[in-house]
Amino acid sequence: MIRAFVGIGSNLGAPERRVLDAIDALGRLPATEPGRRSALYRTAPWGETDQPDFVNAVAELRTTLEPETLLDELQQLENAAGRVRDPEHRWGPRVLDLDLLWFGGRALDTPRLTVPHPRMHERAFVLHPLCDLEPLLELPQGRVDALLAELGPAGVQRLPDPAVRDSRRGQTA
Repeated sequence: MIRAFVGIGSNLGAPERRVLDAIDALGRLPATEPGRRSALYRTAPWGETDQPDFVNAVAELRTTLEPETLLDELQQLENAAGRVRDPEHRWGPRVLDLDLLWFGGRALDTPRLTVPHPRMHERAFVLHPLCDLEPLLELPQGRVDALLAELGPAGVQRLPDPAVRDSRRGQTA
């Protein structure tokens, strides 16, 4: 099985719930086993800044799917959540965004998919949660922890663990 990392984001509806639901759904993909997940982070929007804040996380998977097949599965999950792709607003609001960030250390550049994700080293909203899981992971631009140190906090706030918060109300996440 190949280890992969998927970036997850949402800023419409109930974004925290959507991210947690997406993490659960990722663990049910065919030929895939769930791994660890990062904390959830509230992040300022990137690109188009006139929109609500995002909730972001990273999930680890182990899969026998090929990268583009995994991409197809991720896009099906986005579509099922109500994602509408608007080419005029590439970085606009979205109910769910799933990005294949890293796939077993493989480099791939096709018309549909580039891994490692070509801009993750510029995005604190990806590096913070990825650093929760693999701070020493080597990307083409450097190690995750070092890249994050260069960016600093950049409008990223760690959220309380939803399982802890829900248990205080007598519920489970």
